[in-house]
Amino acid sequence: MTIRTRCAPSPTGYLHVGGARTALFSWLFARKHGGKFILRIEDTDLERSTRESVNAILEGMTWLGLEYDEGPFYQTHRFDRYNEVIDQLLEKGLAYRCDCPKERLEKLREEQMAKKLKPRYDGHCRCREVDPEKPHVVRFRNPEEGTVVFQDLVRGTIRVSNAELDDLIIRRSDGSPTYNLTVVVDDADMGVTHVIRGDDHINNTPRQINLLQAMGLPVPQYAHLPMILGDDGTRLSKRHGAVSVMQYMHDGFLPEALLNYLVRLGWSHGDQEIFSLDEMVELFDLSEVNRSPSTFNREKLLWINQHYLIHDDPKRIARLLSPHMGDLEIDPAEGPDLVRVVEAQRERARTLVELAEISAFYYRDFEAFDEKAAKKALRPAAVELLQAVRERLAALENWEREEIRAAIEATVKALEVGFGKVGMPLRVAVTGGAPSPDLDLTLELVGREATLRRIDKAIAWIHG
Repeated sequence: MTIRTRCAPSPTGYLHVGGARTALFSWLFARKHGGKFILRIEDTDLERSTRESVNAILEGMTWLGLEYDEGPFYQTHRFDRYNEVIDQLLEKGLAYRCDCPKERLEKLREEQMAKKLKPRYDGHCRCREVDPEKPHVVRFRNPEEGTVVFQDLVRGTIRVSNAELDDLIIRRSDGSPTYNLTVVVDDADMGVTHVIRGDDHINNTPRQINLLQAMGLPVPQYAHLPMILGDDGTRLSKRHGAVSVMQYMHDGFLPEALLNYLVRLGWSHGDQEIFSLDEMVELFDLSEVNRSPSTFNREKLLWINQHYLIHDDPKRIARLLSPHMGDLEIDPAEGPDLVRVVEAQRERARTLVELAEISAFYYRDFEAFDEKAAKKALRPAAVELLQAVRERLAALENWEREEIRAAIEATVKALEVGFGKVGMPLRVAVTGGAPSPDLDLTLELVGREATLRRIDKAIAWIHG
């Protein structure tokens, strides 16, 4: 049997973190077992589904690198197929028309709630003849007896009595099919063998199994993933910060860092924290997914992202950094080699946005000195030191770090002071107080003209 999994987001918003983790687990399971990964867009909610959301989902999948083997399939293109199945269920007596008015259903619900009963449809129209030409919905005739039993690959054996399930609506009064019907038909038609999804769908599973069995279709295996919580213990949402996958891209995260973090939300392999994609595929096992919810920790994600910033190919990091420099209105071509800047600065940043911000001084003069750094380093006594080192730097034939360092050391020796006495005010003069690497490398990357101009600016600032 060929393993076939699917990712089936609804285009009513962005691809969120929970959806991305579900997609990742489905993708890993398919890749590990030599199977196929299918992308299906569940866009039957015509009022809320948008093309912008579809694009956001596709962009998110592409950015994460979760390539799909088939799709994307759109449910709105399959309405004829769903109606064909519904009509077959009606013909076989496995579904029936219901014209119960809204007022009756609301009164029924209120009465059940008052008796502390689980609200459910009472089957009023099960044995009634309803005019197909008048407004109505179509309900699935759920079995009244027995128990639905399925082996969840994460949670183990789950049993649900059919007495707890009502006759769910499978076609609305406007003729559109409902979620539980479309999902069942799609999974069957697309040969999905394993449905991996969030545990918010667990109540739908017994209903979908009954539908599949009524249609004589194979029942896939199910795995329901625990929810992701925010740091306050509630379900992860916008109030906890970025939850959109593409927002993480804009915030300067690397896709492999987000994937690495997501795979550890609910799954682990010993104490290992960092996984390459190949290692994820090799080691991932659904049976090792935790049953309890996971807490999203942004600090941990930042730590992982910094790991990738430090250890990835600097050429690739420079390529990904470039648009963030553009966001600061900096053209990386008009300044030092961006790859060299990445190599010099990446241990000091946790995101590409931070890396861009702390590297801006290499490409343009800063507007003001960091107040704390300037107060400490740019004192009146520093004027003589800055003037002396400026003179030696200006006289250099080659602007290279070895010669720059020699000029600074010669100044230190001539003035008979410690290196820091010259180095500290010089660093603040040139960087404004931004985090930076060795002083000679910093000056080499900043360039001769900018270095001398900024020393002059610092001297003028001290004079007030």
